[in-house]
Amino acid sequence: MFEAAEVGRSLSKDEYKHAEPEVHTRLLNLQMKLRQSGKALIIIVSGVEGAGKGEVVDKLNRWFDTRDVQTHAYWDETDEERQRPRFWRFWRTMPARGTVSVMFGSWYTKPIVDLAFKKVSEQDFDNEMGRIEELERTLSRDGNIIVKLWFHLPKKDQQERLRQDPKISKFKKSPLLAEYAKSYDAFATVSERAIRMTDSGFAPWHIVEATNDRYRDITVGQILAITLQQELDKPKRDKKALAALLAEEDLLAQTLSSEDATLTVLDRVDLTQTLSNEDYEKRLERLQLRLHKLAWAMHAQKKNAVIVFEGWDAAGKGSSLRRVTAAIDARLYRVIPIAAPTDEEKAHHYLWRFWRHLPREGYMTMYDRSWYGRVLVERVEGFADRIEWLRSYQEINHFEEQLADHGTAVVKFWVHISFEEQLRRFQERQGNERKQYKITDEDWRNREKWKQYKLAVNDMVAHTSTVRAPWTVVAGNDKKFARVQILSTLCHALEGVLDLSQIPES
Repeated sequence: MFEAAEVGRSLSKDEYKHAEPEVHTRLLNLQMKLRQSGKALIIIVSGVEGAGKGEVVDKLNRWFDTRDVQTHAYWDETDEERQRPRFWRFWRTMPARGTVSVMFGSWYTKPIVDLAFKKVSEQDFDNEMGRIEELERTLSRDGNIIVKLWFHLPKKDQQERLRQDPKISKFKKSPLLAEYAKSYDAFATVSERAIRMTDSGFAPWHIVEATNDRYRDITVGQILAITLQQELDKPKRDKKALAALLAEEDLLAQTLSSEDATLTVLDRVDLTQTLSNEDYEKRLERLQLRLHKLAWAMHAQKKNAVIVFEGWDAAGKGSSLRRVTAAIDARLYRVIPIAAPTDEEKAHHYLWRFWRHLPREGYMTMYDRSWYGRVLVERVEGFADRIEWLRSYQEINHFEEQLADHGTAVVKFWVHISFEEQLRRFQERQGNERKQYKITDEDWRNREKWKQYKLAVNDMVAHTSTVRAPWTVVAGNDKKFARVQILSTLCHALEGVLDLSQIPES
């Protein structure tokens, strides 16, 4: 694979002086178009140590208007990053639409280093390449333009640069050069495997011969200019075709409008289940004591949990959440209420704002509504088109799989009530001055779309209730029963990730 980058290409000083201003100007003009396009540019800078990657990064920051460019180096992993799923460090630095992110190192760096030094198995490495390809697919679908640059040096050239006196060297010598040069062959083999497994149509690799720095830099400029021009000139999705697709979906919905055809998973929930006040108080106290103990065990064993509360308006999510938090020391959890996205959040992939709030080891994050808004509110209200919300099922499953792989307990609740019970609670809120703030015009509008939301919930459970992140549909007509069901399910889920033998009996 790398033979094509060892042929000795070069540019003279005069050729470089002629080409460089043209590349610079073209990139600045394309950056102006990028700002208006609703897309972001991600440039991945990887390759052989000593190939001048640092010089290239410096050049990119001179060629682009740096007001909209962020450079991120991922060679040094912090304790904060190690305590979360691996991709957390990348998601939190994803570029906003219209901007450029230069990734000096990337999600490829650690897997390649680990396999080269035999810290992981080939199977683990291949699995990680699969996750990377899925991440890049997700970002590409959302409008990110991904340019992956691999800078190659023949072994003899790397050794020569290693021997050069840094006082007279014209390039920035990598602090890793001496260590990694000893394992050149191992790195070349692993790198070729990584490139081959992730060289996709939506995020192809560009192997750049880096022996001559002038050739290297102009080649990078041309790759970026050509890719940006092609991606920015692509026509936007055909709105008429999309409208026709939605019309077909509406016709199908009408065809399946009989009562039997529209039965959903929610129709199978027994909403008659209740608890007496005496039974409720006993079970509530017992479960809260159990949860309190488990929460401290999670902290001691450095385990974390992500807990999702979804459900109908007025279903009792807030009161159930309060019974959960009442049992846990306030230092051990955060509650993240999710409302309409801000302008900053709209400028990123919809999962970005949820990745940012993931807990570190020993802590819990509770989401009052969540990423499932993508396949519920955004689907029903038309904020996401059919293609966007359909692909979100897979994106969400991959997201939650990464949490589970990290050892996180992923617990998801849909609190279900009947159509009639919701009306009763709405009317109760309107008649109670202390609860009137809880009922809004939007609640009534959402109620008018009950059937659409019911179908959306059914699809959500069908597509995203997995072995590692199952949904619990809570019978919520009786609030006491719902609270006990939630506490019991949560305790069971936390016990599933803990070493119970290490928990004191007291």
